[in-house]
Amino acid sequence: MTFVELPGAVPSGGVAAPPALADAVAPPRVPGPVRFTGNGRAYLWLLVRGAFLLAVTLGIYRFWLATDVRRFLWVNTEVNGDSLEYTGTAFELLIGFLIAIAVLVPIYVGLFVLALNLGEVGQFMGILALPLLAFLGQFAVYRARRYRLTRTVFRGIRFHQGGSALRFAIYAMFWWILIALTIGLAYPFAQASLERFKMKNTYYGNLRGRFEGSGLRLFLRGVPMWFLVMAPLVAAIVITIAAIDWGTIGTIRTGNPEQFFRRFAAANPDFAKAVVVAVAVANLSFLFAALLFPVFQAMVMRWWIDGLRIGEVAISSQLRVGTIYYSYVRFLGWSLLFALVALIIGAIGTVALLLIGKSFASKELTEILAVVGAVLFYVIFMLGYSTIYQATVKLTLWRHSVETVAIANIATLDNVNAEGVPSSALGEGLADALNVGGI
Repeated sequence: MTFVELPGAVPSGGVAAPPALADAVAPPRVPGPVRFTGNGRAYLWLLVRGAFLLAVTLGIYRFWLATDVRRFLWVNTEVNGDSLEYTGTAFELLIGFLIAIAVLVPIYVGLFVLALNLGEVGQFMGILALPLLAFLGQFAVYRARRYRLTRTVFRGIRFHQGGSALRFAIYAMFWWILIALTIGLAYPFAQASLERFKMKNTYYGNLRGRFEGSGLRLFLRGVPMWFLVMAPLVAAIVITIAAIDWGTIGTIRTGNPEQFFRRFAAANPDFAKAVVVAVAVANLSFLFAALLFPVFQAMVMRWWIDGLRIGEVAISSQLRVGTIYYSYVRFLGWSLLFALVALIIGAIGTVALLLIGKSFASKELTEILAVVGAVLFYVIFMLGYSTIYQATVKLTLWRHSVETVAIANIATLDNVNAEGVPSSALGEGLADALNVGGI
């Protein structure tokens, strides 16, 4: 069994939550060859302590927090009675990040200078910055995966990864362009292709991995959800276009934008009503997307786990959508409670700052205190939400993914020869710097 890669930011936290929050992420354990033994309260405390240290160190502690989180998840994941082990260190992540910054800063500076000094060509170079950074992000994702695999040990034998990160980045960019051109329809086939590339270069000792998931199968499962999300958007566009009298646009001749829109509105009296209807219809897309996202997440995760192979070891999943929905409901409930408490504390703090400023009769002091208070409130608010999300949704997804796994031919793991060496943390550093990292 390889580790599960979950997308998302490094966990961070806010204030300690009541025991019910931890209980919400600790469903009854399912007996089997794979299980998760971690305690929800211990994980929550790890996140809360990490959030406090993140705030105190202005974010530098995230390398230590990421390492603590991985060690917690790895060591509490058991396969046939033996735990995984994470051997990475925070210092490695810090050094990798500093090297990545040293690589990225000249690139950023070069793009900035070109945009300033080359006129229209410079503006074109500025447009190219986005795909360049996206390419570097995919390169970093592959190198970061290599780092995490070589720091994952099971029964004294490490996982490792070969293959070219440059080639993976080229494949990934090709697929993401195709995804954009097909409005998401190519996503299942892209995932299948990229997972095959990653898994054929993945090893547990001398056992080589492979991925047998079908892109067509994922497509057929996901296309009804795609239709529900996209159909209202298409309908909104059609309603908007149909309300325009295209023959009148050519007759409106003015260089003043305000006059143009005034004449356009006069020539298209029903356009405003059509826009209101279109916006209402388009909102259905966002509603369907929010409601169906847990279904989509569970579907992709189950499909991915079902396709994993290591040598003759075959892995399958019985991941349940209901459990994922339940974790999101818990997240929303605790988020609302946290928001209420944060707003009350924020209001009290605002009044206190105003009184302090008034007592010193200094407008400048009042403004400084207001800015400081706003920054503190924002930091606490964001860290608190991140902690709640990690302690509910992310931990539930990890636990449930692990405990609903079935492994065939597990005896194959008893006869594995050690291979592979630790990889550089540069990929992790690049992923962190480009904000494409994960657990």
